[in-house]
Amino acid sequence: MRLLLSADDMTEGLDALVAADPRLGPLREACGTVEIRHRPPGFEGVARIVVAQMVSVASATAIWNRLDQTLGTVTAETVLAADDATLRAAGLSGAKSRTLRAVAAAVRDGLDLQALAEAPADDAVAALVALPGIGRWTAEIFLLFCARHADVFPAGDLALQVAAMEGLGLPARPTEKEMRQMAEAWSPWRGVAAKLFWAYHKVCREGRAAVPV
Repeated sequence: MRLLLSADDMTEGLDALVAADPRLGPLREACGTVEIRHRPPGFEGVARIVVAQMVSVASATAIWNRLDQTLGTVTAETVLAADDATLRAAGLSGAKSRTLRAVAAAVRDGLDLQALAEAPADDAVAALVALPGIGRWTAEIFLLFCARHADVFPAGDLALQVAAMEGLGLPARPTEKEMRQMAEAWSPWRGVAAKLFWAYHKVCREGRAAVPV
């Protein structure tokens, strides 16, 4: 299982992608440096991803900062100790509060997120989506940004779909199924392809952050 641990890994992946699919060459030129960007593969990493669901990067950052200030530090223990009003005041919706509590309870009861980060991608996704409120997008973002898997592609991500449509000149925004089929040609570097598309999405919007964590 290949991991993205250094700038050299990203360069190797980008070189391989452009060689396999020359359509990606102009995207790489437009983006320049494509950063790895990662989070620790523990409860905080999953919590940040949950907070970032369905909101802008700026909003996610603001909510996280309020949550961190309110709880002192965001851990499984502090989330479980907080009541609904406290989490709501920090900016969490009821659904996100329930999801964070479900993950926190699983961690309390023995879920080892570090071990999941080191597990095969399919096994890790299956374990994560079994938790209430965790969908495939969240699980794949965890594997890509926390576990640093090189071959994970969150095909359901809207920004990736838009960037693929614009960058590859597609007639319409591809569906999640179409994105997964398209990404098969980019294996074993699908994670690098995802980071390239997010970088391209940001460049096309003159600095608007599109990366989800």
